Amino acid sequence: MGRIMDVRQLEYFLAVVDHGGFNRAAAALYLSQPSLSQAIRTLERDLGSELFHRIGRRAVLTEAGTALIEPARTAVRGLKLARASVEAVHGLRGGRIDIAAMPSQAIEPLTGMIRRFATAHPQVSVAVRAAFTAQDAAQMVRTGVSELGLLAGPRDLPLRDVEIHPLARQRFVLLCPPDGPFPPGAAVHREQLAGARLIVGQPGTGMRGYVDELRARGVDLTTVVEVEHRVAILPLVLAGVGLAVVTDAWRPLAERTGLSVLALEPATGLDVCLISRRTALTPAARAFLENAAPADGAAP
Repeated sequence: MGRIMDVRQLEYFLAVVDHGGFNRAAAALYLSQPSLSQAIRTLERDLGSELFHRIGRRAVLTEAGTALIEPARTAVRGLKLARASVEAVHGLRGGRIDIAAMPSQAIEPLTGMIRRFATAHPQVSVAVRAAFTAQDAAQMVRTGVSELGLLAGPRDLPLRDVEIHPLARQRFVLLCPPDGPFPPGAAVHREQLAGARLIVGQPGTGMRGYVDELRARGVDLTTVVEVEHRVAILPLVLAGVGLAVVTDAWRPLAERTGLSVLALEPATGLDVCLISRRTALTPAARAFLENAAPADGAAP
């Protein structure tokens, strides 16, 4: 029987999974590629199973490798929790917290949250990972890729096996170029969008869900661009390519670029929340949750 594996081997294994191969994982870990390969082979020998198929320079997970991912994340997260809990006896003087955030919510409320957290705990770093849909964020939290998730969705969004921490509601608004079809400051009824050319997000996003619902109601719309890269939305609207439905998290940034931001009627939006695993959190994650909501009367 092989010796007991150590957590560092599991960290190396997860690095290969998360970075998509041995070379990139070795660079991220500041290891030589042969050293990393040897560590993984030792882990495979201890487990009695191959974890990756080596296909040229590619590393493809075997069935055994896939089965190891979640237990490995649990073990690595548990060690980090133990270390962080001991360090917290002397206050939060270091460490890092990982947050999976959807693009719109990464503008706000995440910016305000990080500002408040960094002010209270300046020695703790925050790593933000991209999650394009609410289900992406939930899966990253469930599997331990991130300790917290920030997402937005309808009130009945099914989120299994996670703790939900409600924050706020974000209303949908319409982004138009300065010379757009609607007068500045006027609310736009959804039926007035008939014939509009729209820039939309990919399926599974709130902005796409709003547009799909309009179509289901019989409002005739044209999709001119479907974009995963949200940073492209403002330039596309400014260039006159089309209009865009987004949440009002975008309002301050859009108005600074000169776009017109109009309310949509009837008012509807998405509920924003933080999520966490239903297990013990690191002290840094608990502190982030405590700092998440702005003080009464403070700007988000």
